Amino acid sequence: MTLTINGERHTFEGPLTVASLLVKLGLDPQKLAVEHNLEIVRRSAYDATEVKDGDTLELVQFVGGG
Repeated sequence: MTLTINGERHTFEGPLTVASLLVKLGLDPQKLAVEHNLEIVRRSAYDATEVKDGDTLELVQFVGGG
């Protein structure tokens, strides 16, 4: 399946959920905000939100600093 993530196309083998995609990308779900097809996904729904061929995701990572 082909997904657009932060404006770049990526190919993955499916099926995937938001949670399994984040694992494949090596990202910590506790430090991310996810938008899936123009809708914000709650962290509690990452496991239940299916990602399909052609979907668009925006991933924003929270960074702390001082």
